[in-house]
Formats: sequence, structure tokens, C-alpha cells
Amino acid sequence: MSNDPAAPAAPGSPFFAYLSRMRLIRRWSLMQNNQPENIQEHSHRTALLAHALATIRNVVFGGDADPERAAFLALLHDAGEVMTGDLPTPVKYFDPEIRERYRMIEKAANRRLLGFLPPEFRSTYEPALFPAGEDDESRLFVRAADKLCAWLKCVEERRGGNREFLLAEEAIRRQLDDLAMPEVAYFFATFAPGFSLTLDELGGPMQ
Repeated sequence: MSNDPAAPAAPGSPFFAYLSRMRLIRRWSLMQNNQPENIQEHSHRTALLAHALATIRNVVFGGDADPERAAFLALLHDAGEVMTGDLPTPVKYFDPEIRERYRMIEKAANRRLLGFLPPEFRSTYEPALFPAGEDDESRLFVRAADKLCAWLKCVEERRGGNREFLLAEEAIRRQLDDLAMPEVAYFFATFAPGFSLTLDELGGPMQ
């Protein structure tokens, strides 16, 4: 070991340093944006909404969901994109072969991310990077929250006068309706209208 105080420290885990780069990965890259969005912002909002949907399940519909787990899974649901970038949805779903190959790339990126962690931490983060399955209750909330975030982005762009997102807004709303989740319907009825209001209409700060 060097006694030189100026010597560089031995390299540690770059896991969180990689995650901090989520702010550099832009979403909606094929579309004109009034307000650019990165995957760190998107993941934060997805986590909030996944937590909200799980809470709605418990409070309104008498369920036994785990809001904290849903939020945790949502925070890392796009983490692999720090290595792959955000592939636009029309490209990702162009045909089944492209989608399957991209799934393989996503898994490889997440496997590399997980490998950056010290071994004793991997069991904590593995469920978020490698979810058990799409039928897992928390994953269902993440999927719904992910779509809700996309729909809200479209609403906000339209409110700002950007017509680029009109068709996407309609398509994503149909996808959300097709989920037939009462939690989503409750969110639309109770919370979604506020996203179409101005600050003054919301009540303004500290009024």
C-alpha cells in the first residue's frame, strides 16, 4: 500500500456513479419536446405513481400491496438505459425479433450493473434489476405507473401547445384503459385532472 497521500484510492464500486448518469439519457428523442425529459426524472415520477397505485389498492380497495417495494422497483426499472440509451418505442416494438433482441440487451446491461455492486449488496438490488415476473403485483403497479407517466407527459406537452404528442396521448390512454385496473381508474378520476390546471388554478403556492 502506498504511503503517498496524493496517490489515487483503489477503485470502488461504480454502481451509483452509473445510476447518476440517468439524468443524461433523454426520453422521447424522436419527438419535439417543449420540456425535455430524462430517465432520472421519469423514474422518480414512476416511483411516486407506483407507490400511489399500490396505496390506492390498499386504502380504497382493501388490498395488501407493498407500496415501498413498488416504488423501489420503479426507481430502477430503466436503470439499464445508462448503458443502452433509450430506444424509441416505435423502434423497440417494430417487430417481435427486435423486441426480443432488445430484451436480451437490457438483461445484459442490468447484469453488468448488478456486477458493479459488492457481492453482499446484490441480493438487495437484484429484484429491481431482474424482476420475478410481469404477473408480480408490484411489477403490475410499475407497468401501469410507467404508462401513466408517459400519458402525463403527453398531457403536459399538449397543455403547452405542442401538438406532437396528441396521437401518443390517445394511444397511451387506450393502453391504460385496457389494463382494466381500478387503481388506475381511481387515479384518473381523483388525481389526473390537476395536471391540466395552471398553478393559480391549483391554488397557487402558500395561498
